[in-house]
Parts: sequence; C-alpha cells; structure tokens
Amino acid sequence: MAETENIIIKDTLDGLGTDAYSNYLAHALCLAGSCRLKYNGEERELQAGDLMIVRKGKLVERIRPADDFRVKVIYVTSEFIVLSTPLSNYGMKGQLALFLNPIMKLNAEQRELCRKDFEMVEARLAQTGHHFRRDLLIASVQMLIIDFFDFHSHLYGVDNIPQQSAAIMNGFLNMLENGTYREVNWYADKLCVTPKYLSEVSRKISGYAANYWINRYTVLDISRLLRDKSLTFVRISDLFGFSSPAYFSRYVQQHLGVSPTEYRG
Repeated sequence: MAETENIIIKDTLDGLGTDAYSNYLAHALCLAGSCRLKYNGEERELQAGDLMIVRKGKLVERIRPADDFRVKVIYVTSEFIVLSTPLSNYGMKGQLALFLNPIMKLNAEQRELCRKDFEMVEARLAQTGHHFRRDLLIASVQMLIIDFFDFHSHLYGVDNIPQQSAAIMNGFLNMLENGTYREVNWYADKLCVTPKYLSEVSRKISGYAANYWINRYTVLDISRLLRDKSLTFVRISDLFGFSSPAYFSRYVQQHLGVSPTEYRG
C-alpha cells in the first residue's frame, strides 16, 4: 500500500464512521468552533483545542459541525499504527479509555505541541522524493503517538502494566474489535487462560471485568444492526450466536432498556 493510502489528511470530519475509513484510526484536532456528534450512543462535543481519537469509526454517528468549525484530521491505517506504536504497554490503558470517551481536553501547551505534530506528519507526507520516506513517516507518526500517550497520562495517570497482562488484554480487545462476540469462556480458551484470570486481568487494567467489555462491544453492534430495517431480528440473533430469538430479545431488553421492536421504532 502506498504511504499516501496509509496516511490520509483531511480538513473535515466528513466520511468518519463510514466504510471509507473503516480500516483507519482517526486523529482529529479541533482548530476552531465546535462540532456535536454521537459516539458509542452518547452525545459528545468537540471544541476548539480538543483532540479526538477514534479507533472504531462505526462508533461515530450524526456529525453536526457548527458554522465556524475547523478541524485537521489524520487518518492512519491500523497496520501502520502497529508499525509506529512505541514499545509501551501504556497504549492499552489509553485504548480502553478512548473507547469510553474519545475526546481529550488539551491545555495551551499541549495544543501547540499537538498542532506541530500534525504539521510534521503532513510535511513529511509531502516529501515524496525522500529515499527513506516510509521510515520517516513511521518516525513522525510515532512521535505523534508518544505525545498522545503523554497527554492521556496527564489526564488518567500512568500504570505499570505487566507485559503478559497487556498481551492478554490486547488479544481480548482485538477479538472484540473484530466483531467476535462470545461468552467469557470462549475468549479465555482462545487466549489459553482461565475465565477467572481473564476477568482479573481485565479488572486490573481497566477497572472492569471481561463481561463489561463484551457487553459494551456487543450492544454497540446490536444497536447499529437494529437500525438497519432490512435485517430481521432472527438474522441479527443468528449473527451474534444467540441460542434463540427469545434470548436475543431478553438481552436487548436488559442492555438497551427496550425490546428490539421498540428500539427499531
């Protein structure tokens, strides 16, 4: 893949949450104004000086920018992010926190540093004649990520996550992000640990047991599919491996507060 396809820079949030950027992580720096959007089912507002990082574009809906809204967005493919991410387990904590709230409030110093990081990536992307352009881009994106880690750690603190725990949690979240929804026992078996140990690791790193994250990801995708009226409830139930449509209906009622029929409206 060409580097211009690994990294895409835009001046608008148009397309975020669509298939156009389904394999990209979005990093948006609000330069002016504000923009309201729905993220993971909750209303959020991106304001001037805020940094928003979206790992799963389909979490974003109903983008409503104000007339004075200006933004710079750097989209980076998941594969290129892996190449550019430094050897630090901190990214795991950041990933979980950003799933719950993708917006970070930056102070004046952080905003200026972030703006310079964005400009550096854009300038390096334009250096098409550089003989070591790929390495140059990896380095510039890595600098961006390291500063993101620093911004986030000032908001949420720094924890020393053991390598083994980070590897287990990373494997667990990757399965969830890829749309694999099962019981805790299934994930534990794939990761070669006990269900109890997986939940202990999840709670230690994130503050929540494994079931919490399974339900958060599952409910997110169920609610998205329920809005697609071309899909029957039986079909959606089958996609998620529910033993019966009745069990699916009870699950929706429990986690969304209404029946599938009521949710669809």
